[in-house]
Amino acid sequence: MAGKGVSWTAGLGILATLSHARADYQTTDDSHCDCYLTNGSTGAYFTTHKFFDFRSMADHVNVPSVSISSADAASQADTSNDYFNSKEWTDAWGIQKWNNSANLDDGDARILMVNSPANVYFDANTDINGQSGTYLTLRTARLDEFQTAAEFESTSQTYQYLSARMYARTVGPSGAITAMFTYRGSDDPNAIQESDLEIRTMDPPDVIQYTNQPSYSRTGDAVDQATRNATVPVGWDDWAVHRMDWSPEDTTWYVDGVNVSQISFQTPRDPSYLIFNSWSDGANWSGNMSVGDEAYLQIQWIELVYNSTAGEQTSDDSNGRKRGLLKRENACKKVCSIDETHTLGTPVLLQGDAWGLRSGVLSICIPLLAVAALQMMV
Repeated sequence: MAGKGVSWTAGLGILATLSHARADYQTTDDSHCDCYLTNGSTGAYFTTHKFFDFRSMADHVNVPSVSISSADAASQADTSNDYFNSKEWTDAWGIQKWNNSANLDDGDARILMVNSPANVYFDANTDINGQSGTYLTLRTARLDEFQTAAEFESTSQTYQYLSARMYARTVGPSGAITAMFTYRGSDDPNAIQESDLEIRTMDPPDVIQYTNQPSYSRTGDAVDQATRNATVPVGWDDWAVHRMDWSPEDTTWYVDGVNVSQISFQTPRDPSYLIFNSWSDGANWSGNMSVGDEAYLQIQWIELVYNSTAGEQTSDDSNGRKRGLLKRENACKKVCSIDETHTLGTPVLLQGDAWGLRSGVLSICIPLLAVAALQMMV
């Protein structure tokens, strides 16, 4: 970028250096944080932090039978336990019931896929020396007449830039996909905005697909700049922290802290929601599971820091609406981190006076969410 300005990423790099001047950080809680600074090559500032812990849900363990008589019965199945009807869950997430019947005639899907509430449940961790008592499971299974699948999405569709992490693994035979992704829908498939982390069980365990959708042109040609088939340091069948950072400039993915992919091509721009799923439709992309096969996305925890546009909307409106940036009266004076903490889910205080050197030689205080405007400086 020409002129006297700095890029959004470069500006954040400078601020990150200032914010990390101290070696010891004080544990705090979210009520004492004005913003959150992430680490890594794409460090950024965010307004809000949420942590969802599924490691100690023994009272809610219940594995529903996968034997469902019909597609209608699958979509209308009850949730596996009352926790998924609780305010704690429903304020943040919605379990999906939709199916792909509308796409069977004009797409390459070969199997009716039906999302079922019964496929989202807590299970006991029976790993030797397991790090948790329980985990959340999203199951997909091939039945005689259809594929039963699992999906939940954020109740908010107003995420506009985030860092999303899950401690998870994928288990199962070839033919399934598990995923974490942002999504903003459109009636025009080429106008969809989406950043994907997709695990295909047909791939080797050290390979994960990362994409800024759409990855195909209107003529059906692959858009190579949109996707990376990346080699990862920890196999997707082992427990690892999978992280996706969506910024105005690019989307970056990490596995256990290692930067494995970064895509700046067609980075999503507008407010979106966050989705987790486990599925198959028998198409070339997912592959075809054998009847009786099951695959699982198992998640011990999810952690988010994010910025949001003003207002909330229900997940029934898949296209969303444009909104202005959330305005804040005050500058970000208390900068926190979820990366420098030794207590998972609990932030630490990096800086009591945002971006100000305590020596008093330099004091910089930039209103939060104006950070994104750094990319426009000239």
